[in-house]
Amino acid sequence: MTQEATLKVLGAYKQMVGGKKYVLSYGKRKTAIARAIIVSGIGRYRVNGVPVELWPIEIARLKMMEPLFLLSENLRNAIDISVTVEGGGVMAQAYAVRTAVARGIVMFFENPIIRELYMTYDRTMLVGDPRQTEPEKWMRYSARRFRQKSYR
Repeated sequence: MTQEATLKVLGAYKQMVGGKKYVLSYGKRKTAIARAIIVSGIGRYRVNGVPVELWPIEIARLKMMEPLFLLSENLRNAIDISVTVEGGGVMAQAYAVRTAVARGIVMFFENPIIRELYMTYDRTMLVGDPRQTEPEKWMRYSARRFRQKSYR
């Protein structure tokens, strides 16, 4: 697979600026969109300017940290991650952040072992989940609910 095809599949873009490598990647879940910037650094991880260790919802924080938990400690401390996320709910944002960070890490290190590790752990870390909510129909309360009939 060519480099351009790999970039398109992963949803990440790599560039060199001033001799420093950085990767821009994105992830989506429902209506949440996350953009991650990964540069070489000392291990900082911020989501919307807040360190992820201080994120208030614990389950969402653990989901956002999953790509880093699978890496070794020396790789984890070699990069700085800055993520901007918007739209959707709390968990949709967490899954979008997780996808963006995992794609960016795979592109940054260019190691097929890391990609295979993420794919075997959970395929949606790199591929994404295409499911969307079903739209509400007219004259109904929700997408599938009908009025009850009581003529028996």
